[in-house]
Amino acid sequence: MLAKTLETIESSAPKQAAYTRALLAVLAIGVALKAIWFARLGFGQHRELVDFDAFHIIAQHVRLGDADLAYQFERFIDMQKAASGGSENFMPWTYPPQFDLLLAPFGLIPIGTAYLLFIAGTLAFYLTVLRSIATTYFPVLLIILFPAIEVTIACGQNGFLTAGLIGLICLTIEERPVVAGLALGLMVIKPHLAIAFGAYALLTRRWTVVMTAGTVVIGSSLVCTLVFGVKIWPALMQSVHDSAMFLQGGYYPLYRMISAYAGLRTLGASASAAFFSQAAVAAIALGSIALALYRQLPARWTLGLTAMVSVSLSPYAYDYDFLIFGMGLAMLLPELQTIAREGERTIIYTVPMIVGVYGCLIATRLGTSKDVQYLDVLSIGGFGVVAMIALIFMIMLRSAKPATVQEFQIGAERL
Repeated sequence: MLAKTLETIESSAPKQAAYTRALLAVLAIGVALKAIWFARLGFGQHRELVDFDAFHIIAQHVRLGDADLAYQFERFIDMQKAASGGSENFMPWTYPPQFDLLLAPFGLIPIGTAYLLFIAGTLAFYLTVLRSIATTYFPVLLIILFPAIEVTIACGQNGFLTAGLIGLICLTIEERPVVAGLALGLMVIKPHLAIAFGAYALLTRRWTVVMTAGTVVIGSSLVCTLVFGVKIWPALMQSVHDSAMFLQGGYYPLYRMISAYAGLRTLGASASAAFFSQAAVAAIALGSIALALYRQLPARWTLGLTAMVSVSLSPYAYDYDFLIFGMGLAMLLPELQTIAREGERTIIYTVPMIVGVYGCLIATRLGTSKDVQYLDVLSIGGFGVVAMIALIFMIMLRSAKPATVQEFQIGAERL
């Protein structure tokens, strides 16, 4: 019933436009209210720090010339306490220095304005790319992905940027490989989410994409070395090591993660067992891309699958990263509405909404309690992602006709 109800939105252009306008208006209101909250204008004066607060702190310290200190957990704790007036809330910093540089201009303006510019800009980019891929299916996808979009707005994360870059790769890899390579290279800000597309580019011998991406990564690394000094790299490596220890100890909010690792840890598995299970999931996910290429599935199908598995490879993936999965769903939705059964489509529409909203609901229930043991709070996102990939891949294989493979061609002119 849900599947058919959602699909009636696509029945006419006026209905699509009405739903799109309403959803975009809600998102705009959400962004505006959150910008006021970040600025502490009228409400939010005694709030806890969230992700964009960490972004703004880093931006300010890039300007001060000591951003490398943020990679030392004890120093970054002090920076966050200073910004929050003594809050004990702590968010470690493990982003590559390329992201530090991207954030630097936002350190010159107040946090409320900085949030508004960052989120409004990246959201506009994300929605433009999503609409270019989804076309008439855009309002349905907005409904399906609405919880994950709202979560990203709420915490001020970079999920819109990374998902938009992944979508741009999908749009351009066939006809504009240089653009695709640039987008893939820019994913250096979150390299663990770009592994699947790196594998896809290598398996399909997209050498222009590979070389362009490599040039972006190397060139940006040299720029970072000149700006921050060589010391930034050992600082990053130490932070990544410390973060892995935090993850192993269960000190992250695992209920907001969408990895098999997080799910298994909250079910009582040891860190080692959960890690090896995550590695197995990653190997199977990458193998599914190779199998799709071997079976000569349509390029649009394989690219959609690649986007979906991107969020299943690393143990460190959050609900705001789920927007990348949404780009894969946008690639596949036209075919899925034709070849998937109604019950299967209902699952495909429902699970992403559950994955997107689950962490927010749990966070609301937990409130501001400092005594929460994250290992005791069930994480379901990873199980939902794996189940969705398995279901959709099964549908693809069941319906594939290798002898009538059609080349996927989407021009960048849609942007």
